[in-house]
Amino acid sequence: MTFPDKNPLAEYVHTLRSRYGETDRMGYVYYGRYLEYFEVARTEMIRSFGLSYREMEESGIMLPVIHAELEYRAPVLYDEEIHIKVMVFDRPAVRLQTYYEVTSGSKGQMHVLGQVSLCFMDAESRRPCRAPSEFRDRFTNT
Repeated sequence: MTFPDKNPLAEYVHTLRSRYGETDRMGYVYYGRYLEYFEVARTEMIRSFGLSYREMEESGIMLPVIHAELEYRAPVLYDEEIHIKVMVFDRPAVRLQTYYEVTSGSKGQMHVLGQVSLCFMDAESRRPCRAPSEFRDRFTNT
């Protein structure tokens, strides 16, 4: 997986500990859980901007996922503390492209890389629309 070759406009790190119910018989976090972890980190990043998904939805804007890609490097084990870094490299317009790194331990062992694209959508018409200005204004091109 290739990330853009520039500094991110925004990045946020969310820390959590894997739970027993998220693991498979091998004691590894089930592969599908990483998209949920990405969503938690992305939601908290947006909240750190002083906004929330709820506020966007209440204003008539939805943000469905239109593409997701993951690259698994090493399993996360039960009860392991992990750091999910979410990065945004380009100012959102109609799409929000987010990139992820899941690491653990003091040496930052890499577990998963990911990319998720979302589309701003008018809740009534179900058509793509521009990101709300209060969201776009959180990003500045460098």
